[in-house]
Amino acid sequence: MGRNITVKVAGLASGIAAARARITPTLEAAAENTGVLVEAVRVRLTALDPRSAVLAQAAAEVDGRRIRVQRVATGPGAASERLAEALRTRIAEVTGEWCPRLQQRSAASPVPGPRSGDAPRIDRVKSPELVWCSPDTAARTMDAMDYDIHLFTDPDTETDAAVFRAGPTGYQLARTDAGPPPHSRNVAMTLSEKAAELLTDAQALARAAAAELPYLFYADPETGRGRILYRRFTGGFGLIRPAGDAFA
Repeated sequence: MGRNITVKVAGLASGIAAARARITPTLEAAAENTGVLVEAVRVRLTALDPRSAVLAQAAAEVDGRRIRVQRVATGPGAASERLAEALRTRIAEVTGEWCPRLQQRSAASPVPGPRSGDAPRIDRVKSPELVWCSPDTAARTMDAMDYDIHLFTDPDTETDAAVFRAGPTGYQLARTDAGPPPHSRNVAMTLSEKAAELLTDAQALARAAAAELPYLFYADPETGRGRILYRRFTGGFGLIRPAGDAFA
């Protein structure tokens, strides 16, 4: 099982052996106890700052379903230990009956803001093909992938939408076009009554930075497509835009 784990490090002199030593038993136990097939395990350890904080991230496929977890701790050993425990929990969650989470944010440590003196910037852009799915399915994907917000296409309105962690139920739905509550809803979630605000990427970046927002869902003023701006652990912002939508 250990040979099927790809481990990479960034800004660290060591950590690969520690990650393998802690994560391999987790995968072996999952295979033995539940019979699930865990494949394509990719682990990355990233040094965040001079104070020895390390971000540990893992992505894998569990019986064909994609999962992702991330944790922060001091040093690669402790970060790998936390990651292994999170991976064990996530495998159990996706192989059993799904239970919506009540916490407002993911279990990962809070995302830091930009470093002192740094101007806000977008340093990563993702352009996925958005999945047409119900808000319930989007919420389940958000949980499995350890996201705080997830961009998808809502079949009820046939427009881009986002589910994110907010409100009394822990889940909130927002769309680029305002609409009625979803036709089919098994997950209790708050519905944003207004359509997503039209903002350029520069305007969204300025707002997210000034208000210290962890993420921001908005619509491009030219295309009307939904976009997500989110803070990264490394201090900058990431942008998620639908495939084919130009970077403004």
